[in-house]
Amino acid sequence: MSQARAFAPASIGNVAVGFDMLGHALEGAGDTATVRRTKGGGVRVTAIRGVVAKLPKAAKDNTAGRALLGLAKLRPGVGFEVELDKGIALGSGMGGSAASAVAALVAANALLEAPVDLPTLYELAMQGEAAASGSKHGDNVAPMLLGGLVIAPATGAPVRVPVPKGLTCVLVHPHFVLETRRSRAALRGPYALHDFVVQSEGLALLLAGCWTKDFALIRRGFRDVLVEPRRARLIPGFGRVKEAALDCGALGSSISGGGPSVFAWFDSKRGAERAGAAMAEAFRSVRLGADVVISKVAAPGARVL
Repeated sequence: MSQARAFAPASIGNVAVGFDMLGHALEGAGDTATVRRTKGGGVRVTAIRGVVAKLPKAAKDNTAGRALLGLAKLRPGVGFEVELDKGIALGSGMGGSAASAVAALVAANALLEAPVDLPTLYELAMQGEAAASGSKHGDNVAPMLLGGLVIAPATGAPVRVPVPKGLTCVLVHPHFVLETRRSRAALRGPYALHDFVVQSEGLALLLAGCWTKDFALIRRGFRDVLVEPRRARLIPGFGRVKEAALDCGALGSSISGGGPSVFAWFDSKRGAERAGAAMAEAFRSVRLGADVVISKVAAPGARVL
């Protein structure tokens, strides 16, 4: 083939207890990349359309372009042209910058006679995502590549985590932009060792609950004492929105990625739907409209169309 199209879904980064190393895919919104193989090397971003169009077209400054530059280096003489159709708003906490990199890589990899393996795709996707966030982290790109709930290590292949049947996520995206760099800047400063112990315990309990299909363990572990307290003030109405989710029986609720979207996990779709309406109403109480996404946690990952 000389051309391929691929779709990468939105995702939730951190999942409360797993800062920069745990994420899961979302059904619904996503980015689509159309990639053409060219001769002579090099990468060109030829078009950007959709909910976000004003993005850099210089390959090194664009998440998809930078990811493809890395892939082109591994295949001397092969180049790419890419068109992006953005379906995820940037600054939403839904992995909008990462999705472009993943969609472009999956499409380009389908055009190679010898496709690269998952660990390589993962590394290239992190390099691409860093064009927007300023640092390499895999909690968005890993679940986009694999689907479902995924552990995203600094090096090596990401690891998919099995989850209980029926585990459902509700994400509420307020009509408010919170830039990733500003969100990460809020985390500067020292942390108490005790807080790291509490956070590590929560991560262990949540993962154990997922592997053993124990909703009670997931509920015990679903907490963020490191990141959420520092970012909550950046999101108008966050306390009200989280309280609305917990009042509806959520296993836990927190900030999606860098925010401002807020998400919660439920043991059934019905509970998630009820909470979505309540959480959106909480945002409206601070004069913010909001969109609601309901998705199974074990949502599919990127795919060639």
